[in-house]
Amino acid sequence: MAFTPKTAPFSGKINAVTLGTGDKAIVIGGQNVMPFYTFDAPIENKPKIGIEISDLAGEWDAPALKEFYAGCKSMVDFAKKAETMPGADFLCLHFESADPNGANRTVAECVADAKAVADAVSMPIVVMGCKNIEKDGELFSKIAEALQGKNILVLSARSEDYKTVGASVALAYGQKVGAETADDINLAKQLNIMLKGLSIAPTNIVMNVGTAAVGYGFEYVASTLDRVRLAALAQSDADLQMPIMSPVSPDTWTVKESTASEEDEPEWGSREERAIEMEVSTAAANLTGGADAVIMRHPAAVATIKKFIDELV
Repeated sequence: MAFTPKTAPFSGKINAVTLGTGDKAIVIGGQNVMPFYTFDAPIENKPKIGIEISDLAGEWDAPALKEFYAGCKSMVDFAKKAETMPGADFLCLHFESADPNGANRTVAECVADAKAVADAVSMPIVVMGCKNIEKDGELFSKIAEALQGKNILVLSARSEDYKTVGASVALAYGQKVGAETADDINLAKQLNIMLKGLSIAPTNIVMNVGTAAVGYGFEYVASTLDRVRLAALAQSDADLQMPIMSPVSPDTWTVKESTASEEDEPEWGSREERAIEMEVSTAAANLTGGADAVIMRHPAAVATIKKFIDELV
């Protein structure tokens, strides 16, 4: 008798969310199985990889990164080069220098950079801010306005500013909005409910449920990802069926394993290789936990995760 495996697709399904426009537009989400469970049902849309382009990218000193971006001066230069990186699906503009406690670049300067990049590239765009609630609120609104028609995703609306960010980004300018919480399924669900309460369609919401470099409290990330995905699929919880995007690179490139010099930690080996390994490990962990997209930085790490995805889907 032939063996017929028993499949277990769920009745619940992750929302399919489109980012970008034209031939380079991508769709994240859409599946009704656990991550990479292709033996249960086909995965409608492969997980996607975004490339981080910080407005402080000129300070990146990893040799292979410097080589890849050699000659790049402006955010536009970096974005155009990142668009050629094998494995890239979208670009993430990270406006770190807007931080009032840092370089404190003006909103107008950041918006000008975002507009210039959007005019120069064809890949979908995701926007990250500086984590300052007040500055990000103004920045996100102005960028969403300047990039009308580009169908961008703005990361992120938080409980402190979801009304202003949600209303301006999604309702006023028709962009996608990210719901950012910190490793807690109840907070994630509550924020989605509040955003929907503003009359934002669920298909215009992407979750950032929190991440961390592996070894730095990632067990909380893993638990949250599992619980969110199971609630969305097994319980058909419509308030948790938004796809998940995990910004991996900002966390993995700032931990000690990625920053400690070879002189200080000679037994740890190459600093760049350590950082790549942290990025790959964290991205893989997020994807196997349920993330539908990850944001990365290093070409070698991106290539590894691209192969990882292709061989599992």
